[in-house]
Amino acid sequence: MEQSVKNSQLVISAIGQDRPGIVDRITRYIFEHDLNISDSRMSVLGGEFAIQMLVVGPWNEIAKFESTIPELESSLDLGIVARRTDIRPRNQQLLPYVVDVVALDNPGIVHHLANFFSQRNINIEELSTTSYAAPHTGTPMFAVNLEVGVPADIKISELRDDFMNFCDTMNLDAVLEPAKN
Repeated sequence: MEQSVKNSQLVISAIGQDRPGIVDRITRYIFEHDLNISDSRMSVLGGEFAIQMLVVGPWNEIAKFESTIPELESSLDLGIVARRTDIRPRNQQLLPYVVDVVALDNPGIVHHLANFFSQRNINIEELSTTSYAAPHTGTPMFAVNLEVGVPADIKISELRDDFMNFCDTMNLDAVLEPAKN
């Protein structure tokens, strides 16, 4: 990539039926357009493959790539959405925390967790969930992992107490701790 051309960013989301080789084909296409994958998440959900990527490169290469998205959708049989984005400024006033929750699988757990943090103006940076059967008993379980940005003016001891009380009322086993990045 030429250094004199300012880099742009493009967020790409794609979904389609899972099959071997799909990651290879998507990443090759990006590589062939002289773009770089800066950040990505890929997963198989049910029988569907889903990917989210932040792609970086010169604005003109991003524009060329955008014009070929319909061709990429057709050749890979994927639904693709792409959107340009600005570089996100780092907020030094946010403290990175990790939240791990395990509970019996019940509807609404993610919503209640999201509401707890939203009410306190705490941004959820990443969220992942999984369902599984408990060892020995087979009981349906649910696990949530969150990365949140806690504003520096929030008293962590009060937040932790409020969160643990919230988890007790919802019968959630949880941990709230600083991220170890």
